[in-house]
Amino acid sequence: MSKHKHKHKHEHKTQKEEEKEKNNQETNTDEKKDYEKEIEELKAKIAELEDKYLRVNAEFENFRKRAEREKAEAIAYASEEFARDLLPAIDSLELAISSLDEIKADEEVVNKMKEGINLTIEQFKKAFEKHGIKVIDIDEGFNPHFHEAVMQVDSDKHEKGQIVQVLQKGYMIKNRVLRPTMVSIAK
Repeated sequence: MSKHKHKHKHEHKTQKEEEKEKNNQETNTDEKKDYEKEIEELKAKIAELEDKYLRVNAEFENFRKRAEREKAEAIAYASEEFARDLLPAIDSLELAISSLDEIKADEEVVNKMKEGINLTIEQFKKAFEKHGIKVIDIDEGFNPHFHEAVMQVDSDKHEKGQIVQVLQKGYMIKNRVLRPTMVSIAK
């Protein structure tokens, strides 16, 4: 009998252990589900943060490139205002050259004056070229982006809208109009 009691006691203990194990498994399964849910939430959060990081990084790169471009443009066009202020001086020198042709004076004196003024104009042109400033070309015809039509004139030699005469030279600095060419065009 003592063996039987002992055996029964052992079986009973095993049944309790089985119940305990079953409860532990259920708890483990619930905990596992909670962990899996938390892992999925964390993965979603990581994906969201990666997306935000990539967007902020792209925005920063765009900002950096724009700032570099603006800086380069500011450097390239830094002398624009100064150059614009010099244009009337070169206009006056060119006007002086054409006025000297009308003066009835000693030809040698007039020629020396022309030579001096032309040298000054050439120095202006070289300095302008050095800084990317050039005269706007009129050979390609009237272009409202580069030329300003200040008057229309009758002309048998030109088609309607063609440049008849340059009244004031225009200048560009790099790819930007410093001053448009003032022209008269055919009616």
